[in-house]
Amino acid sequence: MSTSPHLAIVDDTYAEAFRSIYAEVLITARDRTWLDHACQAATGHASSSIFCECEAGIDRYVGSGGDESFVTPDGRPGAIVQFHVPRFKKEREKLLEKVLLHRLSQNVLTCPTAACFNLLDTEPYFKLGRKIALFGDGYQFRAERYGRKVWVLPIMGGEFILDRRFGYADGIMGGNLWFFAESVDASLAAAERGVVALEKVPGTIAPFPGGIAASGSKAGSAYSFLFASTNHPFCPTLREKLGEQSQVPAGVNSIMEIIINGRDLATVAAATQAVIAATVETPGLMKISAGNYGGRLGKSFIYLLPEKHPA
Repeated sequence: MSTSPHLAIVDDTYAEAFRSIYAEVLITARDRTWLDHACQAATGHASSSIFCECEAGIDRYVGSGGDESFVTPDGRPGAIVQFHVPRFKKEREKLLEKVLLHRLSQNVLTCPTAACFNLLDTEPYFKLGRKIALFGDGYQFRAERYGRKVWVLPIMGGEFILDRRFGYADGIMGGNLWFFAESVDASLAAAERGVVALEKVPGTIAPFPGGIAASGSKAGSAYSFLFASTNHPFCPTLREKLGEQSQVPAGVNSIMEIIINGRDLATVAAATQAVIAATVETPGLMKISAGNYGGRLGKSFIYLLPEKHPA
């Protein structure tokens, strides 16, 4: 455990992540404005699998205005977007296909100048292009564009192009870091630094608004119809009311959280270390910790101290 007076304490603990299946989609558009509109719409209401069908977010921008080492098929600005569904969900493959069908058709197809490409060349895969292409009402057609086999849909704005097949693979959900700070401003500043660091680690997303969750949850509730609720032992305003049950240290008045999903455990672990390194010197930040449930949620442990993480 770090005890330097100039650094926040880093807890000797782990984040308890769990397995997912995920799709990785490339969205392109004429310019960054319309690319952002498409991505924001496609990833909307996808913060938490508690009450959302998936967790989704932008991995990184590519092509013009982004990672220029990644050349998009049509040469336009692009963004890589991940869509995750927990592996423990029943009929998870059907759910992920439904998520993609709904979000790509309703939010990317409808966005001016947008196009959509698959990034996971896997078996099995979803024949998603054919299903979305039915919107073409018989006027859709298969073609080869940019060296790829695609469907082309005539639309009022011109044409919508998307790949025929979309793959999916095993991923990781639920990596997390908690930032214990003297104030809301300090905890938010630390988390914002963390999101910036996370954006530089390819293969990861932070699905909550702005990448940050202010309302960490626990399993279960005092109400029988709720399966998740506010993590009351870690609510600073309940410290006095809870007494010894409170787990909020003295002087801590705000705790923000970053949830990290990604392509595999090694990538999420690397992202965790990048976020810690970027945030540990934040003024007013007292401690960095993480949430776990003793292995009841997932079996993928991401240790905050790098020497604890298996090579």
